Amino acid sequence: MAKVDVAERITEITEQILAPLGLGLVDLEYKREGRDMVVRLFIEKEGGITLDICSAVSRELSDILDVEDFMPENYTLEVSSPGICRPLKKIADYERFVGELVKVRTFEALPDAAGNKRKTFLGKLTGIVDGIIGIDLQEGQHADIPLDKVAKANLEFEF
Repeated sequence: MAKVDVAERITEITEQILAPLGLGLVDLEYKREGRDMVVRLFIEKEGGITLDICSAVSRELSDILDVEDFMPENYTLEVSSPGICRPLKKIADYERFVGELVKVRTFEALPDAAGNKRKTFLGKLTGIVDGIIGIDLQEGQHADIPLDKVAKANLEFEF
C-alpha cells in the first residue's frame, strides 16, 4: 500500500472510532521520523480533551491497526489535542471560528486590500465564501485569501 493509502485508511478507522464518542479529528500526520513512521492524531471535543480520552483512543486505534496489519513499517502512535493554537484544516473550521484571531501563512506573497503583499496574515476571521477566506487584519485593512493558497492556518491565543 502506498503511503497516501495508509494515511487515508488510518483516517477512516479513526473517524469511525471518534464519531460515537462525540470526538472530532482535527488533523492526522503520517510521516517518517528517524527510522520509523509516526502516526500523529489531533482530536477535539466540545469542552476539551483529557489525557484519559487520548489514552482510550490510542488503545482502541492501536488494537485495530494491529489486527488489520496494513501498515508496511514500524510506527509510533501519538494522540493529543490540537492545543490553543489549533490548526484550521477544513472549510468547517473557517466557518466555526468566525470572529476568532487567526494567523494564515500563504505559499506566495498575496496583497491585502491596501495592496501590501505579504505571506503572513494576522487578524479576525470574517468567514469563508466560495473558497475565499476573509480576515480583518490587525493593521486595519482586510484580506481575502484563496483557500488553495494557504500553506498553514491556525487560531492564535489572545492575551
